[in-house]
Amino acid sequence: MSPLVLPSPAPSFGNVRLRAFTERDVDMLRDLATDPYVPTIGSLPGRAGRADALSYMERQATRLVTGAGYSWCVAHRDTDEALGTAGLHLAPIAAGRATAGYAVAPRSRARGVAGQALTALTGFAWSLPELHRIELYIEPWNVASQRAAGRAGYEREGLLRSHQEINGRRVDMILYAAIRPAPG
Repeated sequence: MSPLVLPSPAPSFGNVRLRAFTERDVDMLRDLATDPYVPTIGSLPGRAGRADALSYMERQATRLVTGAGYSWCVAHRDTDEALGTAGLHLAPIAAGRATAGYAVAPRSRARGVAGQALTALTGFAWSLPELHRIELYIEPWNVASQRAAGRAGYEREGLLRSHQEINGRRVDMILYAAIRPAPG
């Protein structure tokens, strides 16, 4: 895949915008790493220290260079406070698909951040002409993430039994998807 470039202006919706990670985001990532689930589904280690957070940011920047996808810090639109992360993973793009992911730091939850970030990410995704479908995989117990998906216009398509391994065990996932809007 070819190298990617973050869009300008930054994707935004509501009170959030998606931007590149910077060193000032270390505290947000360290807060995010206190969530017991987050380290089981990504590359941010649990109870991450400063060096771990900086390494995580370097890995996210590498995704652009390799063409694997886009990885953003979710920030407050006005204050630039780091609130979470959002990513668009392009591995299946040859088939017209991508997968999305998002996580909100514990201190920033229950404010609609995830739904707004996913809406901003999805709006950007439709600027990629080869993309026709974005998929989300959400564990059945993660009701807050399911609500965020619905607020961002994603539809539940079904339950994928024993879909993937997380933290050493096979888990079910609910598939949500958004389809490129028809021109018009």
